[in-house]
Amino acid sequence: MSPSSAGRAEKLSYTNVKVYHDGLPEWTKKNYTVLSAQSLKEAFIDKDIANVLIDVRPISAAQKGFIKGAVTMPAAEVAANISKFPPKDKKPPILLVDDTGGTLAQTAAKALITSGYSNVSIMTGGMDAWQAAKYPLETGSLVTAITYVPKPRPGEITIEDFRKIAAAIPADTTILDVRSREEGNAGMIKGALLIPDEEILDRLSEIPKDKQIITHCSTGVRAEMAYHKLKEKGYNIGFLNAKVDIQKDGSYTIEKQ
Repeated sequence: MSPSSAGRAEKLSYTNVKVYHDGLPEWTKKNYTVLSAQSLKEAFIDKDIANVLIDVRPISAAQKGFIKGAVTMPAAEVAANISKFPPKDKKPPILLVDDTGGTLAQTAAKALITSGYSNVSIMTGGMDAWQAAKYPLETGSLVTAITYVPKPRPGEITIEDFRKIAAAIPADTTILDVRSREEGNAGMIKGALLIPDEEILDRLSEIPKDKQIITHCSTGVRAEMAYHKLKEKGYNIGFLNAKVDIQKDGSYTIEKQ
């Protein structure tokens, strides 16, 4: 877990707490992550976020109903069809669905990760969880060809625009660092305001509503979460969807995820 999560766990009297210092970007190079049926629907499908959704169940199961936008490719065929996936340098979010979030999805995930893909997730509970939530299913002809057209996420700003803002923060703009306190203590962009994502709703009075707010974190994940929280509160806001590594002196590097 993250340092901030570890601190909260220790406050709850957990004693065997471990911190994975390399963080999510390094983890995903060798491992898959998981997301819930709700996250798949709300974070990707409802927001029309570009992704590669692969239904790895047998064709006979997919024919009974599938998730909107899903490509049917049985798990056993994934390794032999890696060339049909988008180029790795585009870093497509690849989301895998089977019946239960079990062996089939895990087999497909391992084949993709072994081939060099680093943004692979399995939907926990699989189609059983999707149907239990009463989310809609599509029927008809199965899609078997993968297409992926990257596009900016709602509220996302470019790395170039962020660099310009950070180089000389305008009077009408606030860079909001939503990492943990531990991360902030290790180094922050000069002039940024540190409010961890989990504290934002309790500290809205510290975030100026008469300025443009630009959020960032270490990977873009928490920055986007903060974006949605503040957008709902009426803020003029954007976020940086990139890996940011900040040194103690305030110097930093940015890499597109």
